[in-house]
Amino acid sequence: MTDIPIKKWLIYLLECKDKTLYCGITNDLENRLKQHNGEIKGGAKYTRSRQPLELVYQESAISRSEALKREIVIKKMTRKAKTALFHLNKSN
Repeated sequence: MTDIPIKKWLIYLLECKDKTLYCGITNDLENRLKQHNGEIKGGAKYTRSRQPLELVYQESAISRSEALKREIVIKKMTRKAKTALFHLNKSN
């Protein structure tokens, strides 16, 4: 019997050069960051003109569906609440 690899989904926050925050989901963070930074094709239009970018927060989700739900919650947060997420994460 062969084990089927389970993809790990992540919700992440990027801080852009202009100090704005970008939230997204992925199952390959390293590749996605390269896309956002223009190293390879892809990435969000929003981040293209706001480089360099810094990964400031990430959390895992058990499925793509759960990651999307959490992304929506984070996107609705105030900037203060979002920054609290990654400042709290740094202190742990």
